[in-house]
Amino acid sequence: MFEMVQAGGWLMVPIILCSVIALAIVGERFWSLQQQKIAPKNLVTQIWQWHKSKALDKEHIRALSTSSPLGKVLAAGLVNRHHPREIMKESIEETGRQVVADLTRYLNTLGTIASITPLLGLLGTVIGMIKVFAAITTQGVGNPTVLAGGISEALITTAAGLLVAIPSLIFYRYFRGKVDELVLKMEEEAMKIVDVMHGDREKSLSAQESAV
Repeated sequence: MFEMVQAGGWLMVPIILCSVIALAIVGERFWSLQQQKIAPKNLVTQIWQWHKSKALDKEHIRALSTSSPLGKVLAAGLVNRHHPREIMKESIEETGRQVVADLTRYLNTLGTIASITPLLGLLGTVIGMIKVFAAITTQGVGNPTVLAGGISEALITTAAGLLVAIPSLIFYRYFRGKVDELVLKMEEEAMKIVDVMHGDREKSLSAQESAV
């Protein structure tokens, strides 16, 4: 392995560095973007129960805000639950934008890695072919050993760049889709809590509670 890295030339260093960063981001995002951590189930039902029993106070809202990203969004709306519907929605949307920024953290870096590593590999290919043609100019084509170094460098850097870029792109697309799914879920839950606080869904939530 070390011999292959050495044969690939100095461009293997940034490619390997990109692979380490991409691996760290993928692991961190898999850990952070678990649905139970982002949008726990039955959170709206729990809030409705607090509201129904008149236990929805500052302590519950503060605990809700620190429990999960969805809890933070809902807590922002509950702070303004005594204000008109539009003000409550605006506070939810403002906090929601902050939460979405947290959910997409590091994904731009992962997308950048997916874009630049093939270019690094291509640059290695160009440098390797330049070495090949330089060797041909000075020594001719009679000595294949002289040409092998440049060709090897060209092929290794290209392969290494693609080996990093392909999985990085796959995981980038996967996590973008995961974030979109979680954001949609949080929007649905936030609209439910707005309706609950303004009396539009009390009957439906009471029916859900009875069914449980």
